[in-house]
Amino acid sequence: MGIEDTKLEMLFIKNSERGKGLGKQLLNYGIENYNVNKLTVNEQNLNSKGFYEYMGFKTYKRTELDEQGNAYQILYMKLER
Repeated sequence: MGIEDTKLEMLFIKNSERGKGLGKQLLNYGIENYNVNKLTVNEQNLNSKGFYEYMGFKTYKRTELDEQGNAYQILYMKLER
C-alpha cells in the first residue's frame, strides 16, 4: 500500500492471498491512520472498482487517458461514508 497525503496511490495483494480480508484491513488502516479519502482506479479493473465501492468510495470523475497519456479509462473516487 502506498499513500501520498490523503490519496491511496497503490494497494496490491498477491493473488494467492486475495479473499482473506487483507485489502480491507489495509485500506481501513489507511483511512483510520492516514485519512485516506481519495484514489484512482482503472475502470477496466472491475474487481478493484467493486472493492473500493464496497468500501464506501464513489466515482466523482472519469478520464479517457491515464496520467501518462495512455488509453486507460481512469475513475477518480472519494470516500463517502
